[in-house]
Amino acid sequence: MRTLQLALHEAVETSKVLANKHRMEILNQLTGGQKNVNELSELLGIPFSTAASHVRILEEIGLITTEIIPGRGSQKVNSKRYDRVIIDLEKKEEIVEDALTFELEVGEYTHCEIEPTCGLLDEEGIIHMFDDPRSFYEPERKHAQLIWFRSGFIEYRFPNRIPYGTTVEELSFSVELCSEAPYHNKDWPSDITWWVNNNELGHWTSPSDFGGERGFLTPSWWDTHNTQFGVLKYWKINKSGSFVDGVKISSVTIDDLKLRDKPYISLKLGVKENSENIGGMNLFGSKFGNYEQGLIMKVNYSKT
Repeated sequence: MRTLQLALHEAVETSKVLANKHRMEILNQLTGGQKNVNELSELLGIPFSTAASHVRILEEIGLITTEIIPGRGSQKVNSKRYDRVIIDLEKKEEIVEDALTFELEVGEYTHCEIEPTCGLLDEEGIIHMFDDPRSFYEPERKHAQLIWFRSGFIEYRFPNRIPYGTTVEELSFSVELCSEAPYHNKDWPSDITWWVNNNELGHWTSPSDFGGERGFLTPSWWDTHNTQFGVLKYWKINKSGSFVDGVKISSVTIDDLKLRDKPYISLKLGVKENSENIGGMNLFGSKFGNYEQGLIMKVNYSKT
């Protein structure tokens, strides 16, 4: 049985999310297996848009996951991550935990080394031109909402505001991404690697470049035969190792990052030239794809 155990101070946001009969019913329905938003909408007797909103909220809090089932085309299905939630009411006076959260848009990168095919879009159109790495240095890049490249990496630097005298317990990132194929292709794997402060932490294999149906946020001028949306992935590193969606991918720990040695926290995402699957990468901003967010970093720390 998969259990989510929360300290009292951690349970506030989760309790708010669960204080809704439709979200509780969605979790109940997912106990019987994976379901897509259309199925949940019909089972609950609510509009598709309402069901999609509840699914997004449950996903953001980490109670469910969304993935693509290759055998069902590019259809997105939802799964329950936990079978029970436990709230620890015991007060632990000796440790006080807190968190910092920062968000960057996908165009707010500080460095990149990429290979074509490549390009950037903002809400209204193409930035400079397709398949020219010079476009990635245009001033308008900060407005980008969709970025893609075949191989290489892109680097973001978040502010380092970790308070002095504290211990970092966990560092996590979330971002919507997928492979990069010509137009789109449901069978197009790509090994997407992540680095924090130049420490390679492992990779996730994206199964597809998703298109053919419009992303919830993707502008109407961007044709559906092109990339439309990605998968929202959660990467975290703590004292036990490095994880993607709760699955351990390496033994690199939070202490290996030496977070206090730099005035920033660097996140690099890329496709290495020696990867088994060199299928490129798409990154989605808060106004493209299916999720209204850019790159989000969260730092959990404790004060003893």
